[in-house]
Amino acid sequence: MFEYHGWVNIRESTGDDDGELLHAMVDRIRELLAGVEDDAAMLDLRWMNGEPYLHFAGMRNHRNPRVIDLLQRVGRVAPGSFGLLYIWDDEDPGRENEFRVFRLVRGVVTEHSDTLLSPCMPTVEDELD
Repeated sequence: MFEYHGWVNIRESTGDDDGELLHAMVDRIRELLAGVEDDAAMLDLRWMNGEPYLHFAGMRNHRNPRVIDLLQRVGRVAPGSFGLLYIWDDEDPGRENEFRVFRLVRGVVTEHSDTLLSPCMPTVEDELD
């Protein structure tokens, strides 16, 4: 199983954004999303309170490395963006019982351990008999 949940606050820079350039970046991110064909996914890019946000989630039978790639590509297009991606991949040796957190800040994606939902068993699910 490969479960993921992510969000990104899309920003042009870490300072004030230029509205026209930010709109162009959002259009480019829409193009990236159009290339993500996945019937097991939720992709939602919308403006809320004058700012663009991307939300994405999914549950697949097997790993999908394109999820992390999408986060990295958004960071390259809009380097002021920030957000988190949580992944639980039960086929990742040594990490099959934990969520991993991928953090996007200033265009850079880094991987971190999760302490809130992990270990998945017994934190979020009962041990298997």
